[in-house]
Amino acid sequence: MTKKTTWSDRFESALHPAIAIFNASIGFDIELIEYDLTGSIAHAQMLGQTGIITTEEVAQLVAGLEQIRQEYYQGEFTPGVEAEDIHFAVERRLTEIVGDVGKKLHTARSRNDQIGTDVRLYLREEITNIRGKLREFQLVLLELAENNVETLIPGYTHLQRAQPLSLAHHLLAYVQMAQRDWERLADVYKRTNISPLGCGALAGTTFPIDRQYSAELLNFDAVYENSLDGVSDRDFAIEFLCAASLIMVHLSRLSEEMILWASEEFNFVKLKDSCATGSSIMPQKKNPDVPELVRGKTGRVFGHLQALLVIMKGLPLAYNKDLQEDKEGLFDGVKTVKASLEAMTILLADGIEFNTTRLNNAVGEDFSNATDVADYLAAKGIPFREAYNLVGKVVKKSLAVGKLLKDLTLEEWQQLHPAFEADIYQAIAPRTVVSARNSYGGTGFEQVKAAIARAKSRLNI
Repeated sequence: MTKKTTWSDRFESALHPAIAIFNASIGFDIELIEYDLTGSIAHAQMLGQTGIITTEEVAQLVAGLEQIRQEYYQGEFTPGVEAEDIHFAVERRLTEIVGDVGKKLHTARSRNDQIGTDVRLYLREEITNIRGKLREFQLVLLELAENNVETLIPGYTHLQRAQPLSLAHHLLAYVQMAQRDWERLADVYKRTNISPLGCGALAGTTFPIDRQYSAELLNFDAVYENSLDGVSDRDFAIEFLCAASLIMVHLSRLSEEMILWASEEFNFVKLKDSCATGSSIMPQKKNPDVPELVRGKTGRVFGHLQALLVIMKGLPLAYNKDLQEDKEGLFDGVKTVKASLEAMTILLADGIEFNTTRLNNAVGEDFSNATDVADYLAAKGIPFREAYNLVGKVVKKSLAVGKLLKDLTLEEWQQLHPAFEADIYQAIAPRTVVSARNSYGGTGFEQVKAAIARAKSRLNI
């Protein structure tokens, strides 16, 4: 059987070899083979259901497509550049297996609606996978939080000591971020799970197809109502990369904190050997490679989002070859997010150890309890703004004499204001400061325990 080297009889010669390579997408869209085969089987079954082809032809096509699937699993189906893309590769091999009936598979279908279907089948599966990894990430964070409700950690604003916190409260902030990511992907899934199959090249088809039937076979929730929109829409891919970028933002923020916390200057966490590397010339070092790589890989996902936005911004309706460029960035974005989530989950579960002694001591080394002095005075009837200004003087005096607030004598307190009594020391103790912030969503221990319970309920544990 001779292979056709031109597109159709409209062409008199084949592509220049360099242009053939430039034009081909088989090098990366081979990743869609499973989805292309599944979509093609549904299309064949729809053609049979509507009487466009016979029941016997459907059986031949389905058997041939499943044979290709097995050949791919066994490493026997490895199309090269000459196939151009996964669709032609499958159709050509199918025709070799079942003969001319294989040429009927493309009836009432274009590569435009075909690739749109493949990408959506691929992405909805990967969205489900990523949501699963987000849950695993949350579970590890929750376990750490549950074990550190009463472990204290300095809280920061502007990277300056602000107020002491429960370490669990800090970790639960990332549980909340991941929850938004999980919910956001569910919304993206809804707009991904719409079938373009049957939109044809751009205008639909003259054949009496049943788009709802093929959509049901592929578990799509609906079909595109406009054929032009169906073959040219990549909003769902952009939305996914937006959601993926936010996941990476959250992972990168946590990574930055882990990098800081693992430094000698902070010494809040110790890196275990399983998730750290050494230096080629400095034997004493342990490097936080996992969070550094996650922080670095974040830019890749941002770049893929920007690239797809630029691709789409100037495209007239309907399909344009530019859309071939949507896949590599999308595929890499999926892989990067999955790998980063997995790596950070392992790091939290098995790669770090919190230095609880250092953490608990750290909250007593600063003036982060100054706000509580103002609250103490306000509770005694002194207007808060007046109390705020007074505490500023307290801090200034303390710095001048080289003391922390806890080290001031009662006489020194009372020289500043007669409202101070002996209970000021208990009021500004770090554990009291944290425990007292018992407003809903605050860092108070009881609120943190309640937040953990809510999160466990949300995750069905």
